[in-house]
Amino acid sequence: MRRIPDIYAAGRAARRPVISVEFFPPKTPEGDARLFGRVLPALAAVRPDFYSVTCGAGGGGVRTRTLQIVDRMQREHGMTAMAHVTCVSFTHAEMDGFLDEAAALGIRNILALRGDPPAGQSDFRRPAGGFDYAYQLIDVLKARADQFAIGCAGFPEGHPECREGRETDWRRLRDKVEHGAEFILTQLFFDNAYYFEMADYLTGRLGVQAPITPGVLPILNARQIKRFTALCGATLPAPLVAALDRLGDDDEAVTQYGIEFATRQCEELLAAGAPGLHLYGLNRSRSAVAILRNLGLAAQAKTP
Repeated sequence: MRRIPDIYAAGRAARRPVISVEFFPPKTPEGDARLFGRVLPALAAVRPDFYSVTCGAGGGGVRTRTLQIVDRMQREHGMTAMAHVTCVSFTHAEMDGFLDEAAALGIRNILALRGDPPAGQSDFRRPAGGFDYAYQLIDVLKARADQFAIGCAGFPEGHPECREGRETDWRRLRDKVEHGAEFILTQLFFDNAYYFEMADYLTGRLGVQAPITPGVLPILNARQIKRFTALCGATLPAPLVAALDRLGDDDEAVTQYGIEFATRQCEELLAAGAPGLHLYGLNRSRSAVAILRNLGLAAQAKTP
């Protein structure tokens, strides 16, 4: 499977955006069947460039599930896929074992994250024998650069726990690139100005050359999006809140509105030079497929 930096290089050369879709490991056999039997085949019609799979904070079994899903995506669907790793989930010894297993499975791309605190824990606490910051994970991965390409996350509105402000958080993001991260995927946002400000600061003032791909979440229902944004610190613009309030509990109407809103958001991002789109799929295909077709990208996104 290809390294994601090579996919971005090919996208630049062809002047086309790189499209990726993010999933989480299903928690049930039924969820597995739905993801592999329905969701991924539907996405194959629009041919994204790669998939990414999150890593929970639930111990070795959850971490193993991430590798299982990435492995199946690559073996059964011929699609480059990336595994997430987090400080919440790993000690140093566990990280070495995880990476050994990933390499043995032919997984070549890793996204290094600090991670959210586990359920029931209000703030991040370093596990005994573990890591404090994502750059420390990146250092471990950099030592195995012959095996893995390294990505990291950026926060257009600043990390919600960074009390020093957005620019301090963005300088720390630059530091992650200097430690070895080769591409950046951003947290979700709904006002493109936040992405443009971050990208301009990183590239113009800090000299970051790694691709900075905006993360876009198609809204499925109002309750869910308000919960997500409360967790990650993203802002819901007033006109968006008003539209969701008008639609209320009509999830079908909200989903269609979410497709339209995300399409407009993506159009503006790509027109301004974003290197691609990272769509949060929520283990579904409908919205991602519709957005890419609306953008005329279904035939352009190519499976490596």
